[in-house]
Amino acid sequence: MPDFIAIDRSDLDEEADRFGDFPHPREMLAYHGPAEQELALLDAFRSGKLHHGWVFAGPEGVGKAVLAYRFARFLLANPNADAPAVLAASDLSVRQDDPVTGRIARLAHADLAVMRRTQTKDGKSLRGQTAVEDVRDGLSVFRTTSASGGWRVVIVDSADDLNASSANALLKMLEEPPERALFILISQRPGSLLPTIRSRCRLLRFNPLSAEAVAKVVAGVSNADHAAALDAAQQSSGSVRNALALLDPDARAVRAAALKVINAPSGGGKAAQALADSLTGKANADAFRGFLDLVEARLRAGVQAGGEGRALAARAELWEKLRRSAREVETFNLDRRPFILSVLSDLAEIERRAR
Repeated sequence: MPDFIAIDRSDLDEEADRFGDFPHPREMLAYHGPAEQELALLDAFRSGKLHHGWVFAGPEGVGKAVLAYRFARFLLANPNADAPAVLAASDLSVRQDDPVTGRIARLAHADLAVMRRTQTKDGKSLRGQTAVEDVRDGLSVFRTTSASGGWRVVIVDSADDLNASSANALLKMLEEPPERALFILISQRPGSLLPTIRSRCRLLRFNPLSAEAVAKVVAGVSNADHAAALDAAQQSSGSVRNALALLDPDARAVRAAALKVINAPSGGGKAAQALADSLTGKANADAFRGFLDLVEARLRAGVQAGGEGRALAARAELWEKLRRSAREVETFNLDRRPFILSVLSDLAEIERRAR
């Protein structure tokens, strides 16, 4: 089976959860994450007591959305937990020629809804948050009975993009879910979700992938040869998205510059100014998100290393500020330079105090 299904994208609007020209997670047929995650979902379904809400939590680019769509395909293709095909299954794979596979890849399955950031009313850009109308549109999947008489699945990618109104609209459905309803919320920061949402969902954690797994995915969805795929994977921090970005020489140069500044004891000086300049503008949106990932990885490493309590608290505070303020920058189309320089200054101060 190939790694992904090719579809005609000519009639699709810009998608907030698609990276470049690479296959979208719903088009991916193979899953290269740990088998135990897949088996946990399969066993929960076969038990006949599948919980209605799940949070798939972990860093960006480690297979959360791929597994979410893979599970959706399996449920919609095999709605009965006691069916022979389900009882005999060793994973959540569905044949490429199954009608469900093509419908989901084309976002044309009546029993699947996706909640995500959509385009602004003028159609010129993507919203910085998932609006309440996007959630309500997604919940319309429950206004009628299932088209196939089985499950209805809602995927929220990313739950971190929900604002107060959209989160509360989703919460109401999580509190009183219809029969045979499954909600999968994809999150990099599950701690930032409403506690009432978290309490109604089961948590499935995802960790960075091995370099070998990342390289296998990269080789399967790009024109990179094995050596280039492995080289990118080894610098990706276990993220397929990072590795795909690193196939671009310009992206590699920006990443190298960002790492140099992030690791500078003084916050980077003129190099920080140059980096901030290089990360502005719509064309550099992916590079900006890559910068955020690098800072987050640095903070995560500091937290995992332990140390003095105040330093840990400062890292955790900056970690939360990082995503919250970055969302505001993107939502209101603010100048990224002051934000980037502020983050670098705060990071340098934290590292100075920790020494």
